[in-house]
Amino acid sequence: MPNTQQLKDLTTQVRRDILRMVHKVNSGHPGGSLGCAEFFVALYQEIMDRNTHFDMDGIDEDLFFLSNGHISPVYYSVLARSGYFPVDELNTFRLINSRLQGHPTTHENLPGIRIASGSLGQGMSVALGAAQTKKLNKDSHLIYSLHGDGELQEGQNWEAIMYAAGNKVDNIISTIDLNGQQIDGSTDTVLPMGSLKAKFEAFGWKVVEINEGNNIEAILKGMAEAKSKTGQGKPVCVLLKTIMGNGVDFMMHTHAWHGKAPNDEQLANGLAQNPETLGDY
Repeated sequence: MPNTQQLKDLTTQVRRDILRMVHKVNSGHPGGSLGCAEFFVALYQEIMDRNTHFDMDGIDEDLFFLSNGHISPVYYSVLARSGYFPVDELNTFRLINSRLQGHPTTHENLPGIRIASGSLGQGMSVALGAAQTKKLNKDSHLIYSLHGDGELQEGQNWEAIMYAAGNKVDNIISTIDLNGQQIDGSTDTVLPMGSLKAKFEAFGWKVVEINEGNNIEAILKGMAEAKSKTGQGKPVCVLLKTIMGNGVDFMMHTHAWHGKAPNDEQLANGLAQNPETLGDY
């Protein structure tokens, strides 16, 4: 059984990392990063079957692809604290010549990063290619991907979603961060998408809903259910209902912190709400 308290402690530390990284360079995307902290911690610490040594081939292990690459702060923090590269390298976030660019890239050869992402709408296509490669290689491991709900307004997603079902790509679990916010406002204000559950089901996917997307136990239970639905001829979608800015009260429930860095006073406030658990870098 997973030690959920350890996972929660790590999540708190990841939130501190996010706030400090974005504050230092006065640049980055804290809102979605904070909202996905529990998901990333659960994914890398418990859910995925991953190798301790990173290589780009990814043979005989589960793989993860981040499509909404602007939430790189949470990605980098969890990768570092999962042993992919030194934690103190987080101190170089978004600096010139750093391996930790604002959107993940591959030419810096940062362990854990498999694709350049941040051009929204493309991650689903890449993840499907990786999933089909697993099948061709008779590798039974799974592909996981993460996408923003506002990102689904990009048309390429729906071509890929249709392709996945049409080709019975049933070794993929694509999670949608359903926080209802994007850079210009709520998703319902910018471009309403209706029921994503109904849409994915109409496109031939199995759908799992996690209504408490900032609850470690709920994530572990929901992702286990999603995994149980793989291998049945249909791709699997997880609708993860999160709160943007979760864990920092003045950042929660608003698009205002999608891409805004906290000032000194706000950083202190946010860190006070998330006491140090594992040590800052």
